[in-house]
Amino acid sequence: MPVKNDCGLYTMCIVQDQDKILLLNRPNELGFPGYLGPGGKIDFPESMTEGAARELREETGLIVKPENLIFKGIDEYLVPKTKYRYIVFNYLVREFEGELLSNPPEGELQWVTIDEAFRLPMQPWFRRRLPLFFEKGTFEISVVWDEDSQSPLEDKVRMLGS
Repeated sequence: MPVKNDCGLYTMCIVQDQDKILLLNRPNELGFPGYLGPGGKIDFPESMTEGAARELREETGLIVKPENLIFKGIDEYLVPKTKYRYIVFNYLVREFEGELLSNPPEGELQWVTIDEAFRLPMQPWFRRRLPLFFEKGTFEISVVWDEDSQSPLEDKVRMLGS
């Protein structure tokens, strides 16, 4: 009989306006401190794009129609010890409306140039993923994670359809 695998579905959006992108500066107490794109867990039964649009609205105040999300790739983390798969659906947003929240729940919102973004403090996994949003095609990142050593057993990055 097959072993049941648990799976978590998440989204991340990079909002781009001309040469600037919108990033969240997350404080230490919320986990994953530093700059990253808005996103979060997809609620059942919403689709991936509905979840991305909702998370973007909740964390930034910006409104995007699901059909205006540009799919950029999948980032997955597999943990053999717990049989858990964490999948992030990544989107680029260029068409949006609304105003930024004055008191966002996940951290300070900041428009920065793409060049400036790469000089900001951020999690290593986000630093690796960020440039892929601006590449032609889509990406797939797959990391097999060892809980005991807190390090990757396997780590692959592929550009698809480029």
